[in-house]
Amino acid sequence: DELLRRGYYVVALDRWFFGKTLQDDVNLKTIEADERLYDPDILRGVDAVIDLASLSNDPAGELDPVKTWSINYLGRLRTAVLAKRMGVRRYILSSSCSVYGFRDDIANEDSQPNPLTTYAKANLYAERDILPLADRDFAPMAFRIATVYGYGGTRRMRFDLVVNAMVRDAVTKGKIMIMRDGTQWRPFVHVRDVAAAFAEALERPEDLIRGRVFNLGSDDQNYQIRELADRITSALGIRAEYEWYGSPDTRSYRVSFERLRREFRFEPRYRVEDGAREIAEAIRSGKVDPNDPRSITVSWYKSLIAQGVMV
Repeated sequence: DELLRRGYYVVALDRWFFGKTLQDDVNLKTIEADERLYDPDILRGVDAVIDLASLSNDPAGELDPVKTWSINYLGRLRTAVLAKRMGVRRYILSSSCSVYGFRDDIANEDSQPNPLTTYAKANLYAERDILPLADRDFAPMAFRIATVYGYGGTRRMRFDLVVNAMVRDAVTKGKIMIMRDGTQWRPFVHVRDVAAAFAEALERPEDLIRGRVFNLGSDDQNYQIRELADRITSALGIRAEYEWYGSPDTRSYRVSFERLRREFRFEPRYRVEDGAREIAEAIRSGKVDPNDPRSITVSWYKSLIAQGVMV
């Protein structure tokens, strides 16, 4: 929607495992294809590629690690190589702050990565093999995205993201699930800010982005998970019971977004409290179904596999 609003002609290529949820638009073309197999001619005449293709979180990435490597690493590397060959000028990789894994200090783009999951490792390998493809005619870059939250008007909501899940449970069950012991750190960013940053990357000078990595988020949205729950209940003006589950999280990282602000000249507009209120309103108004089985990525993939769908 953000790209269409800015006047771009968009070609969306996907397997559509979660349904064809994009809005119809004269400037939007949809293609059903696999990133690992599509006809390279699809890229003919394309100015820029925004590569979002992946099994999109840690639990989904562990369902079948071989598939995760084939899609999240090899599939995206294939697209980058083909894009360069077909004369595409820009390639934007959707990576993740999860590459930082666990650390006590605040990570920046020059910090040593410490990926702990298949999903995080595949992101890092994609970065390492795609960014060196840069030359004067091809400008690849990567955004390491903070944990995303928010509604944003989508037809398919995700409730396997921590802010979104906390809001859903607070509104529908009067409780919030917190993975022990709640002291783990995460950076957060609203989905609208992510979309805006990707759109801005199409308009920045090529020399700014060529072969570079930018963390995508904001310094003031690094939160410990227990503090996050407190912020959400405060924003919603409700009392919710906290329920602890699981073993202590092995992932904990705080991230600096100074490069994004200083060099890329972009700062997120939305905060967790904004996202919490809009999600709650979307649930209460019926815009979003909190029980939609497609809203939990790993569960939906498991159901597709059980039906014989080849991921």
